[in-house]
Amino acid sequence: MSSIDMTASMQPGRREDVSVRGADIVMRSLRRAGCRTIFALSGNHIMALFDAAIETDIEIVHVRHEAAAVHMADAWARLTGEPGIALVTGGPGHGNALGALTTALGEESPVVLLSGLQLSHEVVRSGFEGRAQADMAAPVTKAAWVAQTVEGLAEDIRKALAIALEGRPGPVHLSLPVHLLDETVEERQVAWSQGGDRPPSRPDAAAAASLGQAIASASRPILIAGPSFSGVAGRTALEAFEAAAHVPTCILNTARGLGDASFGALRPSLKEADLVVLMGKALDFSLDFGRPPLFDSSCRWAVVSPDAETVRDARDKLGERFALGIAASAPETLAVLTDRFRAAPAAAAPSPWHERIRAGIAQRYGVGQQQAGRTAGRVHPAEVFNALKPYVQRDPDAVLVIDGGEFPQWAAALLDVPRRLVTGLGGAIGVSIPFALAARLVEPVAPIFVAVGDGAFGFHLSEFETAIRRGLPFVALVGNDARWNAESQLQVRKYGRQRARGCELEPARYDLVVESFGGHGEFVTDARDLDAAIARALASNKPACVNVQVESVPAPRLGAVAPPAPA
Repeated sequence: MSSIDMTASMQPGRREDVSVRGADIVMRSLRRAGCRTIFALSGNHIMALFDAAIETDIEIVHVRHEAAAVHMADAWARLTGEPGIALVTGGPGHGNALGALTTALGEESPVVLLSGLQLSHEVVRSGFEGRAQADMAAPVTKAAWVAQTVEGLAEDIRKALAIALEGRPGPVHLSLPVHLLDETVEERQVAWSQGGDRPPSRPDAAAAASLGQAIASASRPILIAGPSFSGVAGRTALEAFEAAAHVPTCILNTARGLGDASFGALRPSLKEADLVVLMGKALDFSLDFGRPPLFDSSCRWAVVSPDAETVRDARDKLGERFALGIAASAPETLAVLTDRFRAAPAAAAPSPWHERIRAGIAQRYGVGQQQAGRTAGRVHPAEVFNALKPYVQRDPDAVLVIDGGEFPQWAAALLDVPRRLVTGLGGAIGVSIPFALAARLVEPVAPIFVAVGDGAFGFHLSEFETAIRRGLPFVALVGNDARWNAESQLQVRKYGRQRARGCELEPARYDLVVESFGGHGEFVTDARDLDAAIARALASNKPACVNVQVESVPAPRLGAVAPPAPA
């Protein structure tokens, strides 16, 4: 999104006494801020905004569920770096959208949720006060409030966009009362903002030097990055730092934490680290809060975050183990560190520690090489993604969407795709189909693949109609084992197989459902048919479902045994 341009409150030829409607103020403010796409589900409270959009070139992508609108805005934000805008009606529509904000919050995704709001004497008397919508959104947003005046709507929009982007990015909510959207005021009364996007905060030179020295002095350092590094630019920056400093790096942004299949056998080695640098990553449950036995009690910690509160929280949790904290932009700080190490005398080859960490993570690629289905009419999940591997490897711009659950973890283990979208620290499932639609709007050419289990697939199956209506092709590989397998596996581990019940599903023909919408369907029961099925799905140039009957197996778990130390 471009810097917010509010330098001219009037269009050429307009007189200052021209009246302007609240809905038009909102849409004009969004467009001036660079917004060109809004994800929305219509409702009585927001139809004035649909009308106002006609006077701009903002595109409204009309979806089938309010949560899907937020998920699409989330994916848009992650792939573009711009705030993603979701627009829903008030009351139940607003309530439906809130759950999706937890995913955006966990992934530090700059989403702005705009909800209509009916403020009337009858509504207030019934107990559903206007402030309730903001109160409902507050726990899952950086900020939430109700617009108060027509004149202040432009400033409300500017403020919402700025808060979503500044510091640790994240979702913001703004409730828009219907009477403000319909009301008109003289344009000269509008508080058109003159502000722009806040520049990222650079680290203090002395603090950056201290951090660089701490890294150079450590014998077994590791840098763990947060969600802000999940995109291609972030991954490229981490690779550059690792090449310059010979320090292993990884991105931690999944609810499974270091047990996620994408980390291979990294986890057991972490107890040997003597310095952990958290780069834009909070010290939270995914790291077991830095406690033994995952990390040694003598391990030192350095924390970089644009949010000073995150640094203070880590210091309070770590006590004497806290070595250094920097309240600054994580990408800016990493760039400074990379330059420092590049300018230093030529470093030796990567250390045995560096090689060991890399080898541990790389173990994930071999997890599925010998896996094959043992049940007639069923395919092992590893076979699915071994078949997909050539398709994602041949196009560097391919996008891979990995949903939650057991089946998609095989994709996390076997496929290394720079442009990937995951559910994030929020731990939600069912986000992948909305994510794929937004990804196609951002990426018009490269293939987009979805890894999703049959349970999660049911959350937003209706968005295939949106994809077909809008002409947004992608390929969803559905692992169909007729159960909620993550929960079923938990039952088996915790209570025994004889008490695993209540998680069964029908082995539904999801491919036929997608075909009934007008998409492309494939039904696979033999691994030998996978390649041809994927090829046909891609060639159809339609939203496609490859419904694979898979064995009900647990996700790959490589973290139980540390990789051998180099000889």
